[in-house]
Amino acid sequence: MAANGLRVLAVAYRYWPILPTSERADELESGLIFLGFVGLIDPPRSEAREAVSLCKSAGITPVMITGDHPATARAIARELGILGNDDGRVMTGVELERLDQAAFEAEVEDVRVYARVDPAQKIKIVRALQDKGEVVAMTGDGVNDAPALKAADIGIAMGKGGTDVAREAAHMVLLDDNFATIVHAVREGRRIFDNIRKFIKYTMTSNAGEIWTIFLAPFLGLPIPLLPVHILWINLVTDGLPGLALTAEPAERGIMRRPPRPLRESIFAHGMWQHMIWVGLLMGGLCLLTQAWALYGGSAHWQTMVFTVLTLSQMGHVLAIRTEKESLFSVGIFSNPLLVFAVLLTFSLQMATIYVPALNPIFKTQALSMGELVLCLALSSVVFFAVEIEKWLMRRGLIYRMS
Repeated sequence: MAANGLRVLAVAYRYWPILPTSERADELESGLIFLGFVGLIDPPRSEAREAVSLCKSAGITPVMITGDHPATARAIARELGILGNDDGRVMTGVELERLDQAAFEAEVEDVRVYARVDPAQKIKIVRALQDKGEVVAMTGDGVNDAPALKAADIGIAMGKGGTDVAREAAHMVLLDDNFATIVHAVREGRRIFDNIRKFIKYTMTSNAGEIWTIFLAPFLGLPIPLLPVHILWINLVTDGLPGLALTAEPAERGIMRRPPRPLRESIFAHGMWQHMIWVGLLMGGLCLLTQAWALYGGSAHWQTMVFTVLTLSQMGHVLAIRTEKESLFSVGIFSNPLLVFAVLLTFSLQMATIYVPALNPIFKTQALSMGELVLCLALSSVVFFAVEIEKWLMRRGLIYRMS
């Protein structure tokens, strides 16, 4: 029964002519007549196996620690997918007690199930994994789990069945007592972290484009390309609306099939800082090219054209960086409707600053001809296609391998 995942109790009885007065267990529990075994089962939730599978694909190693019989622990671990059918070691508390810390640390990364362990040994397991450089999340509900919950990097107590002591010792409380919720939280955390990276990438690249445009123009013999009101408009509207919409970006495909990022990895890793430099330079170069072309052609609208190219190139950039590596066309332009709305609204506001006569004196702009507007749209789209080419190279491992 234990091998089938049941918790087994033995049942026995004894007749007493008169009620015994002794309270000693060795006297009361002697001369018993054995009746049989009772098997109890507390089946795992239906979604638990899928959650364990997601953990493994995401580079998270599930480890079971239980007070059950080793055979019971092995059967449940196999049912959940923590152990394979033909592999996996189950270590008992007795075996763990015989190992010193150094000997245990040599084996701890290979053990997936611990059975018949006491509270002190749970702390030993947590410490050994941490000494091996692992980030440990520990779940528990009882008073005996509290020390291990506190020692773990992330202690997760059960909110329904957990004791007050466990909840106080933990870093967070799981309200539904469901392991699958932890996996969902990991997925959501990765999505949020990705979107933070995208927001930083978008904002800093946009600012870099503005800086390069203003900084390099005098060295090329060009007049100051942008006025303070243009910079203020770009920072408030162009950076603000699409940047906020990036927070609603859905999780990328395969987000739970990639390994956890190293604990001390910079947020600018994986080519992010290189991206901000070259795309910022590209934006600045396009703006200066627009300015030089307009001045050479004798256009009086050169400043409005530079203002428009810089604004619209940032719209192309924010659409392209919605995914780290995948093409925008593969994930769907409308998969984040809030961002599409923000881009369209920003585009409409930008056109209003150019073609609404009442706004021209405020923003120091002039109405562009159809040819000038088409040129601005064409030049600003270069950023979008350049970033799409960068992602194509990344998908093939041709750039940013060492980032």
